[in-house]
Amino acid sequence: MQIRPFAPEDAHAVIELWTAAGLVRPWNDPRKDIERKLTVQPDLFLVGESEGAVVAAAMVGYDGHRGWVNYLAVSPGSRGLDYGRRMMQEAERLLIELGCPKLNLQIRGDNTEVRAFYEHLGYTQDAAVSYGKRLIADSPDGSY
Repeated sequence: MQIRPFAPEDAHAVIELWTAAGLVRPWNDPRKDIERKLTVQPDLFLVGESEGAVVAAAMVGYDGHRGWVNYLAVSPGSRGLDYGRRMMQEAERLLIELGCPKLNLQIRGDNTEVRAFYEHLGYTQDAAVSYGKRLIADSPDGSY
């Protein structure tokens, strides 16, 4: 797998990957999320490619205080090949290069497989509660 920055022609494959990985939710339009990411640190939007196919992706960001990883996904057929670990290593490398002291990420509470993946990589659960507030509705009816 080669890791490279996202290119606009990757959009369809990345959305299919996120969908296959169970990351897409009605309240987060992945097309709009891609558009937004391309306006902020687009070089930190990573794609893993193998034999011409997108097999992994991650949105990485740094706000000057903390780094974040969102939408990390590996195609179901490529799991167990160390691609997720390699994507996280690249995210960490890029964030360290920017001077980022700590990386945060969010995992849905019931996603035990992903929690185990991150714990294997040395991540621990912080003593913090995540809050959110929708500022812009992504769904057509505005309900999310």
